[in-house]
Amino acid sequence: MNARKLLKAFQLTPVAFVAALLVVDVAWAQQRYPIESKSEWQAEGKYTQQHIIDAADVPGHQIRILELRRTYNEKSRFAVSGVKVKENWIWGYSDYVKGVGKAWGYAVWTLEDGGKVFLEYSGSSNTQPTGSGAVEGTFHGTARLTGGTAKYKGIRGTMTDAVEFNTDPTSGYNRGNSRGEYWFEE
Repeated sequence: MNARKLLKAFQLTPVAFVAALLVVDVAWAQQRYPIESKSEWQAEGKYTQQHIIDAADVPGHQIRILELRRTYNEKSRFAVSGVKVKENWIWGYSDYVKGVGKAWGYAVWTLEDGGKVFLEYSGSSNTQPTGSGAVEGTFHGTARLTGGTAKYKGIRGTMTDAVEFNTDPTSGYNRGNSRGEYWFEE
């Protein structure tokens, strides 16, 4: 390579470097917004369906699928871009051995303007049997906001979750506390 070509290559490199920095700066500059859901903002958190199967590999191994619905009260500040979340449907799975194990699934928030936000969650639970044959316990995990409808299409985010629950079909509950952040992809 002669000196002229070397000098020309060196002159182009800073331009490419500056352009790359601008792209990275725009990505880092995406506005992030805090989000929080508290159990005291829930009007109700009820299991609408549950199905439990005993696995025969080890004693106490159970697989469960579930559906639950949470609604929120007038005190709730659980919102996306200033629009309150009115309902949260959750569909999930648990895989417990003697009441301890992983849980994961999907959720959809319905907002007051009719928009929806989609999530995936995963974590672990620790449960104890109750006198009614149900279980009560805690779940700790994380959730990812993966998209939505209409103006929420590009929403992304992460949250940590701490949930107390009782799976009794008549008197059970599901109360969650979540905190995290979201942003909109351009």
